[in-house]
Amino acid sequence: MVIEKPGFPHGMADERELFLHWLDFLRGAVIRKLDGLDESQARWRPDGRLISVLGVVNHLTHVEWRWIDGGMRGEEVDRSEAEFTPGDELTVPDAVAAYRERAAKTEAAVREMSLTDPCRRLEGTDLRWVLLHLVNETARHAGHADATRELIDGTVGE
Repeated sequence: MVIEKPGFPHGMADERELFLHWLDFLRGAVIRKLDGLDESQARWRPDGRLISVLGVVNHLTHVEWRWIDGGMRGEEVDRSEAEFTPGDELTVPDAVAAYRERAAKTEAAVREMSLTDPCRRLEGTDLRWVLLHLVNETARHAGHADATRELIDGTVGE
């Protein structure tokens, strides 16, 4: 699996597109951490406690679903600890495909909303806050995935 690296986000006047560019860049960094790993390596957890790279991808897929479909659209969503430790039924290609599908749904939804639309999940917040949260969450887990990948085989970088 070869994963192309999106260009580094640059400044732009359209705030919504800036958020989406950062999310796309960070998603790519996370997905690239799976490149070249077999299923066992993708599931490996440092000290058997932290999240595997596959778990990071699966978790971030659910995070976007919860905040966009649940928080912004008011749909029923849930959270499960199982998303951090996916079973053998979730393969690396399936996880990457699900993350990319979720990313497309997130981007489409964000383009349909105003940045000031209220979030139904957390009072006093809006889509702008949700997007900043998604950028933060994805960046934090990209770092986690980067460290885990380095422990697996020494691979470092974006």
